[in-house]
Amino acid sequence: MSDAVELPPHRFAGLVAPAVDRVFVAAMLAGRDGGGAELSQRYGGPAATGFLVEFRTRLAVPGGSVDGAGFAAVTRYRDPAACQRALDKQVAYGMIHRRPDGGLSATDRGAAFLTELWQVHGEVTEELWAGHEERVARLVEALGRLLTYALVHAEEEGDGTGEAFAAMAPPYEPDGTPPGVLLLNRLGTLRYHRADAHAAAWTAAGHTASSVAALPAGPERLAIELETDRRAAPPYLVLTAEERLTMLADLAALPG
Repeated sequence: MSDAVELPPHRFAGLVAPAVDRVFVAAMLAGRDGGGAELSQRYGGPAATGFLVEFRTRLAVPGGSVDGAGFAAVTRYRDPAACQRALDKQVAYGMIHRRPDGGLSATDRGAAFLTELWQVHGEVTEELWAGHEERVARLVEALGRLLTYALVHAEEEGDGTGEAFAAMAPPYEPDGTPPGVLLLNRLGTLRYHRADAHAAAWTAAGHTASSVAALPAGPERLAIELETDRRAAPPYLVLTAEERLTMLADLAALPG
C-alpha cells in the first residue's frame, strides 16, 4: 500500500476526525448517564463542576493548572464574559482556584470530584466497550504515539498556535488507569490538536471565531477544512498507512 496514493496523512486527518468525535462524544454521554450526572449533583451540579469536567485531563494532575491563554483557547467559540461568570461560580463553590496569573487549578474538593469521575468513566467505558478490548488496546497505543509526536512538535514550534492542545496535553494517566479511560482522554486530547489546527486555518483566512462559525457551506469553508486537515496531519506520520486504516476500522467498530 502506498501512503502517497492510498491514505496520506492530510487525507486521513479529515477522515478520522468525525470518527474520533463520535466515539469520544458517545463515551462522554454514557459517562453522564451512567453516574456522572449523579456525581456532579453531589458536588453542586454543572454550575460547580462544568470546567472541571472539561479541563479534567490537566486539572486532575496533582498541582496541575491551566493558564489564562489555554482557557481562552479552549473556550474560543464562547462568550468570554459568560465563561468568566461561569468560572466565578465554580470558584465560589470551592471547586476551582483562580491563580494570580489568571490560570486555574482544582481545589482539594475539585480534585476529589475528579478522582470519583475517573472511577465513573472507568466503569462506564468498560461496559460500553465490552468485547472490544483488543480494539481499545490498539487505539490506546496508536493514540499514545500520536500525542507524543504532537507534544514534541508543539514544543518545537513554540509560537502559541497550539494553545488549546498545550492546555490539555498530556492527559493525566496515573498508574492503574483503566484502558477505557486512557482511550477516552487520549481521544479528547487529540481533538484539541485539531481544534488548534482549525483555528490556525480560519485565522489565516482572515476570520474570527464568530465569523467562521457563521460561514455557510461553500468553497471558502471547504478551503478552511482542507487547510485544517493539512495542519492537523503531522502526527499521523507516525502511523503506517495500514495502521491508519486499522485505526479507522477500530473506531468505526466501537459502540456509541
